Amino acid sequence: MVLGESQPPATPTGDYAQWPAAISRLTIDHIEETDGAVRIRLGAVPVELPAPVADLALQQVAVRRSHAVLAQTDSPWLFPGGQPGRPISAWAMGERLRKLGIRLAEARSTVLFQLATELPAAVLARTLGIDITVAVKWQRAAAGDWGAYAAEVGRRHHDV
Repeated sequence: MVLGESQPPATPTGDYAQWPAAISRLTIDHIEETDGAVRIRLGAVPVELPAPVADLALQQVAVRRSHAVLAQTDSPWLFPGGQPGRPISAWAMGERLRKLGIRLAEARSTVLFQLATELPAAVLARTLGIDITVAVKWQRAAAGDWGAYAAEVGRRHHDV
């Protein structure tokens, strides 16, 4: 599926809290497939994509095209723009998402609040490529409890 077509995405939070400007600048190198897992690199740490979103990401890499050029392109951009060699504009990316029924501000806030309740601020910042102070603010606003996260990490290291 090419983002912007009539089928809705598997999840409205598939943007992993990224703004259209960041999404529009993704290249095919941001998508990694190794050992059967598909990851997207948004910050320093690649994030594993769940099955439905992973499939969509791989499809986008395979058939990426701009609306100006209806055929597949050899552009390095994950979402090629109307001008050769350029990515889609942030505005056009936002329009594609809106047409799919994704309310950008709501989806982003939902994702950030959910992640902030599940991850320590340092991990959130590193994973999403955001400043630690922003991650701390989201953490406080979401009132996340990282005791469970620390316990899970401790169990993983203990079981190894």
